[in-house]
Amino acid sequence: MVTLILTVFSVGIASGSMLCERLSGGKVEVGLVPFGSLGLTVFGVLLWWHSGGFAAGLEPHNWLAVLAEPQAWWVLADIFGIGLFGGFYIVPLYALIQARTAENERARVIAANNILNALFMVISAIASILFLSLAKLSIPQLFLAVSLMNIAVNSYIFKLVPEFSMRFLIWLLTHFMYRVEQRNLQVIPDEGAAVLVCNHVSFVDALLIGGTIRRPVRFVMYYKIYNLPVLNFIFRTAGTVPIAGRSEDLLIYDAAFKKIAEYLRNGELVCIFPEGKLTTDGELNEFKSGIERILDETPVPVIPLALQGLWGSFFSRDPHKGFFKRLWSRITLVAGQPLAPELAKCDALQVQVGALRGSQR
Repeated sequence: MVTLILTVFSVGIASGSMLCERLSGGKVEVGLVPFGSLGLTVFGVLLWWHSGGFAAGLEPHNWLAVLAEPQAWWVLADIFGIGLFGGFYIVPLYALIQARTAENERARVIAANNILNALFMVISAIASILFLSLAKLSIPQLFLAVSLMNIAVNSYIFKLVPEFSMRFLIWLLTHFMYRVEQRNLQVIPDEGAAVLVCNHVSFVDALLIGGTIRRPVRFVMYYKIYNLPVLNFIFRTAGTVPIAGRSEDLLIYDAAFKKIAEYLRNGELVCIFPEGKLTTDGELNEFKSGIERILDETPVPVIPLALQGLWGSFFSRDPHKGFFKRLWSRITLVAGQPLAPELAKCDALQVQVGALRGSQR
């Protein structure tokens, strides 16, 4: 029975790890960590529910006798689920450690993480002894207690590092509300500063772009969109830069360009919507000169992008949209060839983005 349970658990971890790689789209997707945490809690509670009152005999059960009990299949399914969502939880975190640790420190950080893992295995064993002996919990009740503790601990972690929750919301948007196709995004460098310019079709353009590109992206957006309820949490956590027109609020306007320059000096990607506002008819608005000021202060390569297929969706300003119109539809994010900063003028960029968008609004 121990072999059977460990086998089911191991297959669950392997399945979760493989699914995690597929669902992450080839990038480090920490948005799957809350998904894994939720699954661990749900299947831990279900294991408590399904394993209570299992028929006990005078002799130990062999695996064939156990599988003859319908209840056993529910228990094994719960163990498989714990392994599956454990894969969703563990793989992105290990990938995150490797991706965000300096190369000359990576081995030491991974070693320290392994030491902490071993330490907490010992602590968990001691805690289990205390729960079972002093608190007189049963084994199923122990799984329930640990599952509820998991909610508390992860709520604290996600509050401490809100990027997990932010990326989870983006992942849900890009996988359940839209099907995002990528074209030519390999031109976006894995390292170094660059400015991305894109057409502005809907309120969720930044979320779709940020959820598709492999690297973290700092967005510049109109401050009234930045302050929208719920979305503000995501934008703020992602380091979005709110901007206003010079005539609206000069302080916000100047602060935005200072922050953009800081991001670019630090080698980050910055994405702007040069139209300065959402399209109201599905067509490109005139590009404003802010991009030229950015490049004058910090000359970096510019990569044109275009979103296709978003006009008419729920989050666009199409007056004829319906709640379910074009929901779960396929949209495309396409990138053009990088431009040198001295060639990235407003008119040229507008032509490039318009050509990338084509006739699909």
